Amino acid sequence: MCSLALFPPPPPPGDVTAYESNNALVSARERPPLPLQSQLPALPVLSLPREALKAPSRPELGARPPFIHHRESLWKRCLSAWRDVGLCGVLRELSGAEEEGLRWLKSGSSSVLALCRGLSSLHGSLFPHLSLTSEDMIAAFSQAVDWAGCSIRAFAWHPHTSKFAVALLDDSIRVYNSSSATIPSLKHRLQRNVAAMAWKPLCASILAVACQSCVLLWHLDPTSLSTRPSSGCAQVLSYPGHSPVTSLAWAPSGELLLSASPVDTAMLVWDVSTENCVQLQWFGGGGVTYLAWSPDGSKVLAATPSAVFRVWEAQMWTCERWPTITGRCQTGCWSPDGSRLLFTVLGESVIYSLSFSEYRGEMQGQVGGSKTASIVADLSETTFETLHGEERVGGEVHSMVWDPTGERLAVIIRGSPDAPGSQTIIALFRTRNSPVFELLPCGFLRGERGAQPQLIAFHPCFQKGALLTVCWSTGTISHIPLFFISAHGPCASPSRSPVLASASGREQPLFSEL
Repeated sequence: MCSLALFPPPPPPGDVTAYESNNALVSARERPPLPLQSQLPALPVLSLPREALKAPSRPELGARPPFIHHRESLWKRCLSAWRDVGLCGVLRELSGAEEEGLRWLKSGSSSVLALCRGLSSLHGSLFPHLSLTSEDMIAAFSQAVDWAGCSIRAFAWHPHTSKFAVALLDDSIRVYNSSSATIPSLKHRLQRNVAAMAWKPLCASILAVACQSCVLLWHLDPTSLSTRPSSGCAQVLSYPGHSPVTSLAWAPSGELLLSASPVDTAMLVWDVSTENCVQLQWFGGGGVTYLAWSPDGSKVLAATPSAVFRVWEAQMWTCERWPTITGRCQTGCWSPDGSRLLFTVLGESVIYSLSFSEYRGEMQGQVGGSKTASIVADLSETTFETLHGEERVGGEVHSMVWDPTGERLAVIIRGSPDAPGSQTIIALFRTRNSPVFELLPCGFLRGERGAQPQLIAFHPCFQKGALLTVCWSTGTISHIPLFFISAHGPCASPSRSPVLASASGREQPLFSEL
């Protein structure tokens, strides 16, 4: 089993991690010149501080509206309430209606609403997250470390090009492209409290956005020079009771889109072309908080707010259920071939592994997961003695990503808020999935002084190893190249001797299933 005690010490405070070479991370006070600089994509190093962004305004108490209020008819208000809130919203409108001749309807609606509230309070005692506001719920289940306080709330690489989208504190989304100086800024009246984004695979221009009340699909013309696409470019996908939306996942084929909400026990499978959806319903769990579709398209991880998660197979849409002991599944990621799932549990400082078998013939349609999960890494707090004093690293995992080659795993470890000197840091592992699973320490990544990691993502098609993008609490977005020779194909290496580089990578595995 791999542990933090086997890692090299973290970089000194003030040093910034620049790149990986020969299986070691290189850090310095000033960013050193990168190997193979001319062959790297021209990606911008962005700085989007919170002070430069205007937070979305909220009406103050006692403020009078600037326009005369026009009261809509009852049936229009009920229709809007059904679309936004569901049945309880309709009952609330009917019970509070001021129209004449609706005495019995108002009385009956009030009684049914009281019953619904009683059942809701009982349900809320079983699932405490239902008592949270929408913003608090998004912050609790977001993959961003400090969703409410950081200027960057979501990040998404395009699956085929050097293009990425950044969702900001002011509810806007900016799209950056290494081959274009145009930076589109996306704004929509329904684009509030963005929790996640995902580009459609095998498509150049469709971006799915998880918002507070719906899913927005932006259709962006890659040849357009416009910096402010109109709201008519956004397609709205909404379903009663399915809000806030906290996670999205596209099928690798791009045909289907999954959306999840912590208040809806069903995850929705959208056919985007027809705007129709199918509910994948189960009982128990209290909602769906996080989705991850395996790269081979065969399985989907669905985490819940309670101590259980499910893995669905994407052919017959059957699922297997795995209970946890201490808390809910916080995050998870798949190996490139979809045969292994790594996941973490809230309240535990370990990484679990589940392996899956591929069934054919009569067994086709089964998930094929192993009966129990094995612990592959212990991330308990460890103290490093350095020239600059003691460094305390370790704690719970907030998010983790596996690069497309399956040879690097990046993990954001949240320090304990009660422990003095504890810090949030990124741990980088070297991994191998076949013929046996191996997990080896590589090092810790650190940003500029005072910067804490918020979000991490791997470039989907970097040709010289792996490229890790880190969004920091200061609003900076940095791209850290990890140079190595991939076992899955020829990749460039900054080292002068590829033979020596490959030989240095032969180390005794710290974890093996054999």
